[in-house]
Amino acid sequence: MNPFAQKSVPIRDTIMDWSTIYPTPYNKLTVDPYTKLRIILMNGIEVEATLFKHQFQRNCRDNDLRRELALSRRIQQQQQKHINWLKPIDETQLETTIGYEHVAVDLTAWLAQNEPDPYVKQALDFALLEDFDHLYRYANLLDLDAQIPAQQLVKSYVDITPGRPTIAEHRFPFDSIKHPVDFKAADIRTMLNTLIITAGEQQTMNFYMNLGNTYYNNLGRQLYLEIAMIEEQHVTHYGSLLDPTCTWLENLLLHEYMECYLYYSFYQDELDANVKSIWEMHLEQEIAHLHKAVELLQKYERKDWQQVLPAGEFPRLLQFHDTRDYVRQILGQQILLTADREQYAPVPELPRDHAFFFYQNKVNHDVNAVASHNVIVQHQLGHTVDYRAESQTNPVQALTDRAVDNTSIARQPTS
Repeated sequence: MNPFAQKSVPIRDTIMDWSTIYPTPYNKLTVDPYTKLRIILMNGIEVEATLFKHQFQRNCRDNDLRRELALSRRIQQQQQKHINWLKPIDETQLETTIGYEHVAVDLTAWLAQNEPDPYVKQALDFALLEDFDHLYRYANLLDLDAQIPAQQLVKSYVDITPGRPTIAEHRFPFDSIKHPVDFKAADIRTMLNTLIITAGEQQTMNFYMNLGNTYYNNLGRQLYLEIAMIEEQHVTHYGSLLDPTCTWLENLLLHEYMECYLYYSFYQDELDANVKSIWEMHLEQEIAHLHKAVELLQKYERKDWQQVLPAGEFPRLLQFHDTRDYVRQILGQQILLTADREQYAPVPELPRDHAFFFYQNKVNHDVNAVASHNVIVQHQLGHTVDYRAESQTNPVQALTDRAVDNTSIARQPTS
């Protein structure tokens, strides 16, 4: 499908009333996990669209252009509410968090499997193992505090087992900066993948940094605090891949195209009739936004959309599916990696004076104060073993002992 070739309605005609904006929530006990993943991701995509347009407005002097941004941004704020309020009243903060980390795992794995640029693929594979571990840590907290096995929420769609341990993920800020992609020379899939993953991770960062302190006990508050710091690293990591040479209006076009791509992708696969109708409605709205972006690009920069995107036809549509084998493969191959400025290196091969060890010694010098470790220890003390839901044994031998949380792997200067 080429959204540029679709008929567009006037943006004003897509304004929703209150009864439309407030949706019928899903049933948390029966919802398909992939429906929930699509909802979480599209909420993050709309939040990114809103924040981007606010920043655009703050860096623009032309009030006519700022008015156009305000109109489309208002619709996107309505879309964000329309999506985010699909979450039911009885779904707890921690149950929602399991969904956030499930999104991070399956989305990142799918993007990596469909990424043509080896450098961007490596960036995706690297952070994949960290979000995978976050799912495991939060699942242990859920079982510990609410006696709810996370497998009830994710079904058999994703494994719950240690990834690269969260304690090993804390790195000096300089190592989160990567080489940016040249969008004008990049494959359209790379443009989409970097935009999508940055928005998705930004949503998780915002969720934890704003709601993490509302958890009802200290251990949970501490876990949210710690993982929120990793999400800051991930947003820096992925955001540094975006092309800084794109103009504001070129970026506007890319954002609207990305949204059209995702709504069309999810409309194809959605099983829930209520949610499917929302994807269809929002797709129509986003096509209108895209056509307006084309008009503004031509008016203010005298550029055709083809100068930003090589072709309008969507590449392979994004489809959530079982990525467990791929995640296991990457975990087995890359468990020891850490970031090393713009590249990556196994921790045992780093020089002893590397900034990684400096930062680890600053934040993790007392292992017993690290929440991601303590949540596993507390579960082991109460249940003898940690909580897992594995289709196969963890591919990393050092992570197979369910009675001991490994705080050395991918963190010590020697193996």
